Amino acid sequence: MALKFAANLSFTFLEHGNFLDRYQAAKNAGFKGVESGFPLDIPIDELSNTRESVQIEHVHLNAFDGNSHGLAAVPNREEEFKQCLELSIKYAEAVKCTRLHVKAGVFPGGIDKTDNELAVLWEETYIRNMKYAAQRLDECGITLLVEPISTIPGYFLTRAQQAINLIKKVDHDNMKLQLDLFHHQRTTGNLTQTLIDSMPYLGYIQISQVPSRNEPDSDGEINYPYIFHQIAKLGYKGWIGCEYHPRGRTEDGLGWLAPYLID
Repeated sequence: MALKFAANLSFTFLEHGNFLDRYQAAKNAGFKGVESGFPLDIPIDELSNTRESVQIEHVHLNAFDGNSHGLAAVPNREEEFKQCLELSIKYAEAVKCTRLHVKAGVFPGGIDKTDNELAVLWEETYIRNMKYAAQRLDECGITLLVEPISTIPGYFLTRAQQAINLIKKVDHDNMKLQLDLFHHQRTTGNLTQTLIDSMPYLGYIQISQVPSRNEPDSDGEINYPYIFHQIAKLGYKGWIGCEYHPRGRTEDGLGWLAPYLID
């Protein structure tokens, strides 16, 4: 069973010095692709040159979030959102990355996110910004990804069904669901049916064990051999990002990967 896995350079291979060194470490370990958070502190030309010399695909990148877990749903910050998006496009193009995860934002402390008037305002802002982002990224050949997140208090987007509903409202073919199975198991569960229901909207998958957020073969709630079989059975051809914290040295925890490596 051949599935495409991408090492997360912001979570794994941290023992290999700086961020740039992790490209080669990931390739040496058998990965054909990598994903990462936004590498703001690294000169863009160094990123581009290193990835090119290592000859590994950078398949997924978190957009610059304005140091605030995103701005897409935050009212009255639309211009800042667009500026962050443009910076993210420059980095994505430098590493030839064609998938960009754009974060939604966090409700300010003390504000009731269940307040209907507030919820409508944030959703309207999100839809407006994501219509813009989907079109702007489409012009660049980059897919817009949105991810429900369970670990950030007050985060606007927390459920897969919420994300799918918003994708329908934005109504642009370039906006896709990024389904992190760690977050979805924590909030909703029922992974098999969720994968089935999400397929028409699915653009990317991420994995880690629950509750530890370690390797997929760690003790925990998710039976990953079964899940991987279901993903393949559904005909998913996209990448699967390994956004987990290794229990020890990254290479020592990659025994689970061998059956799925692509020659």
